Amino acid sequence: MEPILVYGHPLGSSMGLVAALEWLGQPYRLTRIDLFTEVRAEPYLRLNGRGEAPLLITDRGEPLTETLAIALWLEARDTERRISFAPDTRQADLLHQYMAFLNTGFTAAVGPYWAAMEAADATSEQQAAWRALGRRQVNDRHRKLEAMMGEGPYLLGERPTLADALFVGVARWADFHQAIDPADYPKVAALKARLHDDPAVRFALALEAGEPATSPMLMGHVPLEELARRAAA
Repeated sequence: MEPILVYGHPLGSSMGLVAALEWLGQPYRLTRIDLFTEVRAEPYLRLNGRGEAPLLITDRGEPLTETLAIALWLEARDTERRISFAPDTRQADLLHQYMAFLNTGFTAAVGPYWAAMEAADATSEQQAAWRALGRRQVNDRHRKLEAMMGEGPYLLGERPTLADALFVGVARWADFHQAIDPADYPKVAALKARLHDDPAVRFALALEAGEPATSPMLMGHVPLEELARRAAA
């Protein structure tokens, strides 16, 4: 069977994994869930009790959570090296370095903004303090990413890789929260613009928005209820 990626909307980090599946060029299926409602309710909690997305149902029917773990699963199946590099090479090490950086501090830096937005009982002073902390953290991580980047069009050269996939799924959060001035980080801004012009990313964004979009690699969407029934069986 094809792997099934459960991806979230709106603004899910998993959007980048959908693009990665397209770049990989192997058949897959998708399940789309709402990150404000379905992710914390039945039947999704029967699939992932932590109530988080993304989730991958592998080609063996086994659940796999956490963005980095899913990205490494894709890397192991990238026999044509479309989105990764040969093991035990410097490029592979750098790929893992970028992926770890993006999946930890770069992603977590936006956490205070989400806390301020979701804490209905917080005072205006608490929300302002969280946003101020978020701004400091997000700008710190953008400065570090800007310093890490070379002169190539993508994070690791002439083609997008899993590192770019992890980046594009979360980089838009800084814009959503107005946490940065894009002019302060020209390399990051250029990469973001380049990726958002990529056909696979445009396809992933259309799916996230609920718009009709097709791909030779996408074998269809599996409704959440059906996915949960399969897991129960």
